[in-house]
Amino acid sequence: MTLAAKLDRIVARADELRSLLAEGVTGDAYVKASKELAELAPVVDRIDELRHAERAATEAEAMLADAEMRELAESELAGLRTRIPELQRAIRVVLLPRDEADERAAILEVRPAAGGDEASLFAADLFAMYQKYALARGWRFEVLDYDDTGLGGVKGAIGEITGKNVFARLKYESGVHRVQRVPQTENQGRIHTSTVTVAVLPEAEEVDVAIDEADLRIDVYRASGAGGQHVNKTESAVRITHLPTGIAVAMQEEKSQHKNRAKAMKILRARLYEQNRARAHAARSADRRAQVGTGDRSERIRTYNFPQGRVTDHRINLTLYRIERIMLGDLDEFIDALTAEDEAARLAAED
Repeated sequence: MTLAAKLDRIVARADELRSLLAEGVTGDAYVKASKELAELAPVVDRIDELRHAERAATEAEAMLADAEMRELAESELAGLRTRIPELQRAIRVVLLPRDEADERAAILEVRPAAGGDEASLFAADLFAMYQKYALARGWRFEVLDYDDTGLGGVKGAIGEITGKNVFARLKYESGVHRVQRVPQTENQGRIHTSTVTVAVLPEAEEVDVAIDEADLRIDVYRASGAGGQHVNKTESAVRITHLPTGIAVAMQEEKSQHKNRAKAMKILRARLYEQNRARAHAARSADRRAQVGTGDRSERIRTYNFPQGRVTDHRINLTLYRIERIMLGDLDEFIDALTAEDEAARLAAED
């Protein structure tokens, strides 16, 4: 089907929905029609812009034959020949299949990988960076688990981020983040390289993932702090293992066993949901690999070089020389570029 034919169908469907609502439909039918029309309205507005520009281009081309109007027509056509492809591309992007998880909240997991204490310190820095990014966007950031080392680093940290289009903005952050800098404990000024893994999972509701209680093994134990010191004398920490997949989640942030269990289930549900999404994505796109990466935690995606003050995203070969601002949560240039690259790859696959 041509783009023009697709746009005709969208406009016709919007007209049909308006007529349906004007007839006074009620109940679920009203809610369903209103929701669909609200989703189509921005697309229809873009289509109207495109068709207005196309009509203007046709009129300007007709004016070229008039010697007195030719200069004006050529000037107008120059702008329209740029504007029309931009509108067409914008509409094609809107029409791309949507990731139904984009509007969801997200579970952020940050863990040190290679590099010992320095990796733990950088894991804490990255976790703080995402907190600052969330704050700047007006999102809510709740720490679900923060297992600190007692030296300023973390063995692992998990946060829940809620707000508008959280997963859509953060989903490209999953992968291996590499840091190159001189550790605070380094006396000879040598640069060390360490790595941290980041995982961003769309938050799942109970209806998204059916979990049979019989498939769970739940262990309780005493929560401990840095250095293995017990922080309480009750068995408040919880470890939940999903036996069919082997996925395990341990939680000890709260003093209440009930609260730790609820948080652990939230994370387990998100991991199972993402596992199902990854399986479905692999089946759909077996013949191509997204240019911005797979989102796999084993894939090195970004390097933070402190001596040179630069951060490089290896998926799109983008380097920014403002590492201090980036560590303060200034991530939008990277995220916007990754989003544009993903859209370009998906548009190319549609052709």
